[in-house]
Amino acid sequence: MLKKAQKEVINIFLAGLLASLPLVITVLIIRFIFTTVDHLLSPLATQLLILFGVPLEVGYKIPGLGFIATVLIVFGMGLFTRNFLGRKFIAFGERLFIKIPVFKSIYTGAKQVIETFSASSSMAFKKVALIEYPRRGIYTLAFITNQGKGEITRRTGKEMINVYVPTTPNPTSGFFLSLPVEDVIELDMPVEDGFKIVISSGLIVPADRKETKPSLPI
Repeated sequence: MLKKAQKEVINIFLAGLLASLPLVITVLIIRFIFTTVDHLLSPLATQLLILFGVPLEVGYKIPGLGFIATVLIVFGMGLFTRNFLGRKFIAFGERLFIKIPVFKSIYTGAKQVIETFSASSSMAFKKVALIEYPRRGIYTLAFITNQGKGEITRRTGKEMINVYVPTTPNPTSGFFLSLPVEDVIELDMPVEDGFKIVISSGLIVPADRKETKPSLPI
């Protein structure tokens, strides 16, 4: 009984850890960027203001400078990458940087994760589904990518659905399957909830949004 309770406590702790890690990592990264930019630009900005006659002490840090500068830099990068020259320059930089062994692993992995979760990406998933895989009687989550078309449908003579079966806990790798419609059970849960289940190895299971609550006795 004690071991069962201990295991339950550990599972709850791990679920909370996995749920909070993305937020903590995001906050730390943003804080690091703001702090770095602030340390780099604040002394220069202070010196310029002193030269223009603003009564400031040497070493004074302008509040919010790091935040404003970071927003402007990111916005400028967005404008730069939207034109032909910017896209060519970034593509050249990527080809140059991925030749560095350590940088290649970090950069390509981060880029795959971002592209996988991006709603505007061509890899954006339409719905969550349940399929019997790797054999009958065993169910796994899959993400519907598109309706089966072209030669696959013609050769099979069936209405097909293309699905992506992700691996756990890294959803950027997985398997592509084309299945008959009758073998795919479409779920009501959002794609985000499906990813939570996959990444947490089933420790985080979002509540069924259409589950009817039992009426209270009068």
